[in-house]
Amino acid sequence: MPSHTLDFPVFDADNHMYETVEAFTKFLPERYAKLVEYVQVNGRTKIAVRGHISEYIPNPTFEVVAAPGAQEQYFKVGNPEGKSRREIMGKPIRALPGFLAPEPRVQLMDELGVDRAIMWPTLASLLEERLRDDPEATHVVVHALNQWMHEHWTFNFEGRIYPTPVITLPIMEKAIEELEWVVERGARVILIRPAPVPGFRGPRSMALPEFDPFWQRVVETGVLVGMHASDNGYARYTNEWEGVREGELLPFVQGSAFATIIGGQHRGIFDTIASLIGHGLCTRFPQLKIAPVENGSAWVRPLLEHMESAYRGHPHLFDEDPVEVFNRNIYVHPFHEEDPVGLVKLLGADRVLFGSDYPHPEGLADPIAFVDELKGLSDEDIRKVMGGNLASLVDSNAAA
Repeated sequence: MPSHTLDFPVFDADNHMYETVEAFTKFLPERYAKLVEYVQVNGRTKIAVRGHISEYIPNPTFEVVAAPGAQEQYFKVGNPEGKSRREIMGKPIRALPGFLAPEPRVQLMDELGVDRAIMWPTLASLLEERLRDDPEATHVVVHALNQWMHEHWTFNFEGRIYPTPVITLPIMEKAIEELEWVVERGARVILIRPAPVPGFRGPRSMALPEFDPFWQRVVETGVLVGMHASDNGYARYTNEWEGVREGELLPFVQGSAFATIIGGQHRGIFDTIASLIGHGLCTRFPQLKIAPVENGSAWVRPLLEHMESAYRGHPHLFDEDPVEVFNRNIYVHPFHEEDPVGLVKLLGADRVLFGSDYPHPEGLADPIAFVDELKGLSDEDIRKVMGGNLASLVDSNAAA
């Protein structure tokens, strides 16, 4: 039984699937068969992209995983006892069927008291950065992933689970084709990596006018643009400061004190949202609905302050007040250990989304316990945060 009895529907903005080993490979064209492989290293299965073994996620088969919410208390209260990462993570578990497939996931959601959920991939967040110098291959493997996702999960399972196909942007025409493909098959939320777009001309912002034909189609379809945390490539800059020539992002390996400080800045989403507004995309397309998910909210107030200062000193550079643009286009998912009530006071209840990160270890073992973090808000505002806002965003494009 759920830990709480709520008299309103709960819509979780941040649930995760664990991909099966065929997620990237089943639909790969034959000429790309070696692009993504699973290989054995010292008796353990690892994923290799273009022949390079990745340690991004230590166990990419997800047969054994950390227990949901294993790090919940660590993120809430810190680590005063100086425990090791292994001690914090606790004993791993066998992945439940509901982590891997939609039918048992609905049963699990019933047990947890969650009515609907957006379902993000987990391992897929490594793909784009490791293929950043091969735009063609990036589009091929992303489409293969989306084909698997549609076959295995669908993009709308019984009106309760909304898996998020990935849209990659290096070749804009192919991005439009992919958008059309997923929307035709029922997608209501898409996943776009919050990072500069690599391509034949080198990295650049997705907010530049050259991408406007893509964004025009996004607006026409009405899909919600999810920008889930992923490998955004910023590890390259951290490595420069640390004197490391090469190295991939390793989110499950303890880094240095410097890397820990920098990581807490959430520069990837800060810079992405600054670009979407500062490069005028949200002004050219005011109907865009953008939801940064699993990026927390610590970056929000500093960004608003920087935008306010920039606009006050250089109003001629802006077509409209950037803070007003943020409040019109952006919806924020705060971490459970942050201050959701403070965020509501800053942005308004209409702009805040509940998400549990279930079943990841850094999330909540009991998703709807998030409601306890909303004490002091009105019943109406709690309803909005716990699902009403997200329902309006997702359901508004049902007829598109």
